[in-house]
Amino acid sequence: MNTVNRKENKKENPIAAILNHYPILILDGAMATELERYGSNLDDSLWSARVLLEQPELISKVHEAYFRAGADCAITASYQATVEGFAAKGISEQEALALIQLTVELASKARDTVWAEVDQMTRPKPIVAGSVGAYGAFLADGSEYTGNYGVDDRRLRDFHRPRIQALIEAGADLLAFETIPSLQEAKVLAELLADEFPDAYAWMSFSLQNGERISEGTLLRECAQTLEPYTQIAAIGVNCAPASFAAQAIETLASETDKPLLIYPNSGETYDAKTKTWQAGESQTCGSFAESAEIWHRAGAKVIGGCCRTTPEQIAQISKAWRK
Repeated sequence: MNTVNRKENKKENPIAAILNHYPILILDGAMATELERYGSNLDDSLWSARVLLEQPELISKVHEAYFRAGADCAITASYQATVEGFAAKGISEQEALALIQLTVELASKARDTVWAEVDQMTRPKPIVAGSVGAYGAFLADGSEYTGNYGVDDRRLRDFHRPRIQALIEAGADLLAFETIPSLQEAKVLAELLADEFPDAYAWMSFSLQNGERISEGTLLRECAQTLEPYTQIAAIGVNCAPASFAAQAIETLASETDKPLLIYPNSGETYDAKTKTWQAGESQTCGSFAESAEIWHRAGAKVIGGCCRTTPEQIAQISKAWRK
């Protein structure tokens, strides 16, 4: 049953609340890159979620670094933190849900710590987005870059529901549906939000095959048209892709939707899902991340940050240019 407009959302849209006063909303950058810089070993099916078990203070440290760099939004370390993923490590459902909620707590406390230190007149109070990674991220076989799951809608709903509920109950300001490779999964997530979490907002960010198609091959314009009626989807865009693909994708989306557009591409390197390694790829087309952000903004993007292999230094470049 389609329940897109079943109930008016009474909670304030956190993305709109910032964009009503500022030209862009600045996202943070890569979590895993920074954890590795601090010495974490992420060679595990849990990826950065493994650090929740071993060194959660490092996650706080990364969040603080991005907030100090000028990020308006932290994306929680829950991308690969799922009940089923933790269960494979012998962790109970109750413990898994507590760990997922811990990701919101760590980001929120880091935000509050930094907010007490900075000039609050020059920037919005940052928000926390609860990361909801694609089903393929749990599979840890690279299928978040193909979308070829071979599962039905019910399986996807049952998989995503516990984490979404845990993140919302922990106090996330909104959800980040990110690196979504298929329109099927995007529709399931949007419907699940409308049916069971009518007061929550989320953004929908796709992984890409190229500048016109998401990873499974569906046209971006079809994705935008499909999601347009879902008022709880507060922004739509792309992440975890080379900047050139992402920039073209924003231009494609700009003509198809009135929702704010978001972009947080990789540093320029390309991820090989088979070898699970990063390979040299395109270099930045501009001299700095701030100059890239200006190009993306002119193309229509209003929510801008970085994904894999990006750093607080690059987010600081954007902040310096846009938070004068």
